[in-house]
Amino acid sequence: MDRIDVVTTGTRGQDVEAGWKDAKRHLWPLGLVIPLLPFLAGALVAATGSGVFWWLGPFMVYFVMPILDVSLGRDRENPPEEIVPELNADRYYRWCTYLFVPLQLASLIWASAVWSSGRLSTIEALGLAFTIGSVGGIAINTAHELGHKHPAVEQWLAKIALAQSFYGHFFIEHNRGHHVHVATPEDPASSRLGQSLYAFLPRTIIGSLRSAVALERARRTRAGTRFWSPRNDILNAWALSFVLFGGLIATFGFSIAPWLALQAVIGFVMLEVVNYIEHYGLLRATTANGRYERCQPQHSWNANNVASNLALFQLQRHSDHHANPTRRYQSLRNFEDVPQLPTGYAGMMVLATIPPLWRKVMDPRVIEFYGGDVTAANIHPPKRARVLAAHGRHHPGS
Repeated sequence: MDRIDVVTTGTRGQDVEAGWKDAKRHLWPLGLVIPLLPFLAGALVAATGSGVFWWLGPFMVYFVMPILDVSLGRDRENPPEEIVPELNADRYYRWCTYLFVPLQLASLIWASAVWSSGRLSTIEALGLAFTIGSVGGIAINTAHELGHKHPAVEQWLAKIALAQSFYGHFFIEHNRGHHVHVATPEDPASSRLGQSLYAFLPRTIIGSLRSAVALERARRTRAGTRFWSPRNDILNAWALSFVLFGGLIATFGFSIAPWLALQAVIGFVMLEVVNYIEHYGLLRATTANGRYERCQPQHSWNANNVASNLALFQLQRHSDHHANPTRRYQSLRNFEDVPQLPTGYAGMMVLATIPPLWRKVMDPRVIEFYGGDVTAANIHPPKRARVLAAHGRHHPGS
């Protein structure tokens, strides 16, 4: 049973209750706890003398957060459409995302100083790398929220947030690649039915990079400039990473370079695990003219778990995000008739690392959503025969 029962106002087809207020308004700053985790880890180590607390980041993400998601339940409340323009214009919500970025950078600088001190054992330094990498991975989500918005300051903050994970090309590929091709076989960031996380990761990491380069090359050509231009959004995003990493290495010494590289990999892999979850097995239908139908809320998996939605600025209301990419996080809506995840992203990330368990939980949900017709799903080509044999219905001629 859900612990939060606030399904009362603002849903489609219902009367709007007068005087609606955002019940989570004063909870959104809790998302800023994430970039403070490395400092909290250091404080706990100093207080207890135990180096195990350097692993606080992954412990919070993969153990505490799933428990909180289950214990706090779901929030399905939607803001009334009449107040959405006012809600979107409220700068309080923007500052909750803006402040994440300097806190994120402060934690990385502090971690670099700790690594360079030589005080940590290898296992402790590794724990700090996973904690900082967890911050970087969640920072990509903050960059995701900022990068969809039009003010230049938000787009530059998005690039700065991406610098820690050296994943600046996400700024291009996500907006102009993934959002165009989502829930189709052409999208490297949309996972397929029967595809394991470990098969998905190389496809999305390599494919997204190639797509971003191709998209930006085409954009530069249309603008009449060369690819190697200061206006190239991939190159100027990567330049921020070079400046950040170069400055840290120059300040704290080359000994921190392996830890910077490791935390970057942890960060972008964390992002891609989330990508694996968000569209697994879902497929946009082909229209009479041979094109894919317009992206609709049913082409993304949705989750309303309170704890992880507060930490991720409602990224889990992904169905509304893809249907309305510029809608700000505080006004994203829940839809009851879209695919629903059994729990929040934190728990689903743990589940994704165990492919047999993932398939047992998620494959029946995909097939149920398509009314038992597995051929309507986005099936992983190498596993197509196995999937069709296991789930019974064959498309004519397959």
